[in-house]
Amino acid sequence: MLRARQKIGKYRILGRISSGPLADVYRAFDTIHKTRIALKIPKSGNHTGEEEFLHEVQVAVKLKHPNILSVINAAYIDDHFVIAMELGNESLAERVERRISTVRAMDLAGQALAALAHAHERRIIHCDIKPENFILFPGNLLKLADFGFAKVSLRTLKASGSGTIDYIAPEQAMGRPKFQSDVFSMGLVLYRLFSGKLPEWPYSWPMVGHDRLAARVRPEFAEMLRKAIQLDPAHRYRDAMLMQAEFERLQSHARRQKRAKARNGKRGSSSWRQIQWREFQRKYRKVLHTTHHCRRCEGPVAESMQACPWCGFDNPARGSESSLPSSCPRCERGVKNDWNYCSWCYGPGFVEETSRRYADKRYKARCSNKRCRGQLMPFMRYCPWCRTKVRRPWKLAGSRHTCKACNWGIAREFWNYCAWCREPVRHE
Repeated sequence: MLRARQKIGKYRILGRISSGPLADVYRAFDTIHKTRIALKIPKSGNHTGEEEFLHEVQVAVKLKHPNILSVINAAYIDDHFVIAMELGNESLAERVERRISTVRAMDLAGQALAALAHAHERRIIHCDIKPENFILFPGNLLKLADFGFAKVSLRTLKASGSGTIDYIAPEQAMGRPKFQSDVFSMGLVLYRLFSGKLPEWPYSWPMVGHDRLAARVRPEFAEMLRKAIQLDPAHRYRDAMLMQAEFERLQSHARRQKRAKARNGKRGSSSWRQIQWREFQRKYRKVLHTTHHCRRCEGPVAESMQACPWCGFDNPARGSESSLPSSCPRCERGVKNDWNYCSWCYGPGFVEETSRRYADKRYKARCSNKRCRGQLMPFMRYCPWCRTKVRRPWKLAGSRHTCKACNWGIAREFWNYCAWCREPVRHE
């Protein structure tokens, strides 16, 4: 297990993203290129894992597509086999746990199909299509990852029943993966994306979540998913290319209908919540640095907020890219390289990296501990130098209102919850 701020070659570990039976995935910083990346490192002594990851690299380099995760580098560093990849915000599995608009879901579905169709065009069967293997990047960009189980389609295909059991096709579970197996798994992924439910065997139609699916998509789209999830591979789409073509045909038809409605004067308008968010950003964005979006409701939030002021969700900006150079392995908020502790979550100490102290224009106050007197940024909860809790309430410039529970400044005319302690805001 690598620790935060530990170095491996030119990479500095920022925190762990996930841990599996074969490997750990870390968020890291490339000290030469000055970029953030993801590192996939097989667990020590796992030679089987190394062989699979070597195969993953060899397959991934054959695929060049905007919706397929790129392998930046692969090498042996300090007796570790290290795969450096692009670093995203979160997986599709994390995103589907929160509310998502139908328009955005359709966009993600199109990107997922485009990625799989490109792999099938290159005669590669992924064999492990699931939400965890789709990574989201800024701008709603989706990329397919993890080709460790991928098989190259030949005249005779020998393969095990590798894959994730919840999304695996029946014939793949018996060791006979086909292009239709990926189509089956993709059908389940999209079904969950739009219905919020993952069906279980025997996949008889209508399945669990069908009511919500029918309320969100057209009958033709639901029929496309039904065909993809047929138990008999012969009744599914032959490959992802055909499934993508059908998706594009349905989308084109929907766009034509939408344009016809627009010509008739039935244009949509912004919701009251979006109008409220725009007005809030106009007034408080520079003060609060609300450059992130809540993981649940997508409202504007700041990295320092403990809760979403719109829906009350805990640590709403978790996983977002920080303007600070490192991140706390506990809460994943940004930290500076010369801090001794996380100032947001009372997190543990870090690997000592430097004794130098860096000036920063964001510092606005000093620690109340007379032995420390370290500099503080607005809305810090703890001193990053000595861990003393900040006692003096932070005020919000531009607002005269404070939270009744914690006494910190709040935007009462906009917020439903206090962003610092999650107390409901009373609108008097």
